[in-house]
Amino acid sequence: MSSAPAPLPLQGIRILDLSRVLAGPWATQALADLGAEVIKIERPGGGDDTRTWGPPFLKDDHGHDTAEAAYFLAANRGKKSVAIDLAHPEGQALIRALAKRSHAVIENFKVGGLARYGLDRDSLHAVNPALVYCSITGFGQTGPAATQAGYDAMIQARSGLMSLTGLPDDQPGGGPMKIGVALVDILTGLYAALGLVAAIREAEQTGVGRAVDLALLDTAVACLANQAMNHLVGGLIPGRLGTAHPNIVPYQAMATQDGHLMLAVGNDGQFERFCAVADLPALAHDPRFARNRDRVAHRDALLALLEPRLKERPTAAWLAALEAVGVPCGPINTLDQVFADPQVLARGLRLEVPHPLSGTVPLVRSPLRLSGTETAAPAEAPPLLGQHTRGVLGDLLGLTAARLDALTAQGVIG
Repeated sequence: MSSAPAPLPLQGIRILDLSRVLAGPWATQALADLGAEVIKIERPGGGDDTRTWGPPFLKDDHGHDTAEAAYFLAANRGKKSVAIDLAHPEGQALIRALAKRSHAVIENFKVGGLARYGLDRDSLHAVNPALVYCSITGFGQTGPAATQAGYDAMIQARSGLMSLTGLPDDQPGGGPMKIGVALVDILTGLYAALGLVAAIREAEQTGVGRAVDLALLDTAVACLANQAMNHLVGGLIPGRLGTAHPNIVPYQAMATQDGHLMLAVGNDGQFERFCAVADLPALAHDPRFARNRDRVAHRDALLALLEPRLKERPTAAWLAALEAVGVPCGPINTLDQVFADPQVLARGLRLEVPHPLSGTVPLVRSPLRLSGTETAAPAEAPPLLGQHTRGVLGDLLGLTAARLDALTAQGVIG
């Protein structure tokens, strides 16, 4: 007999989520995937801004658009939606009461924006000293830009990320380019989740909750990784290389007879095997190309020899031959090809989760895999606006049906 799956590691942790759009919701979605109870506070009648960021919208059983935008569905699985008007004094009192019963709050209002509602860190610590308070802003709680609004695309530009992304100016289509998803928001969300888990653990031991200060700009600069160090150590100002790598050659998209492939030769042994497959064995012993540092120095000369050879065979032939000898490479898939990829299918990265409006909703599974835990679909899809308002306020705060009816009539809850 098989044993029951172990509980998820964050079961018993409650997160009060006052954030909207992507960075904060991405953080709390990750925590929900790990078993935390996430109570998402939304505006009655409107909700999270991303609920309207479509098309596309989820279709109902009759093929008609619902009010659930695909964008919202991407970042809110496994949460409970509670609709409360923060501008109403009674709504503020409800939030404080929920904060008293939570382990952490996460918000992404402008610096100081929640103080006027009595929902800033100091106010909530007064009712729950162990509460961890995570704030996500464009530029952080300090510094000359702290009060400015920050959005992913502008942060990609200001952080230098766009100076590294795209083709060089002297090539057709050259110029700065943003990444195709709001990756700074997503990375900030992941750092926020990490900070929350660490601070919650500490608060359980000390009884005092820290403030966690996340800035999109800080995240973007921190994630420049090797490119930042190329500048700090080598004094370089890296430019745009398209798909190429600044420190490894050949490591870029290459045109083939019928399309493209991504070639990722990571060491000298792989380069020698690549040269053998490409019927260019002498290149592996040419002093210009034998070591990676030499290949980087003679990038243009090497690519001039490789590019015509890659165009002699179709993509599938190259992939089969290179994979057979352990040379990293891959197809450049469109998203329909991604979700048909045998490896993606084998890992179950697409989920079908029950949904009250459409029967089921397709979602993308969390990449986290923990031994001994359940790997089936999450129990709940991203919530409808206010789907859990009455249940949460009744169960956690003990509000009666009559009291909930009165708050609804006043527009405090939805």
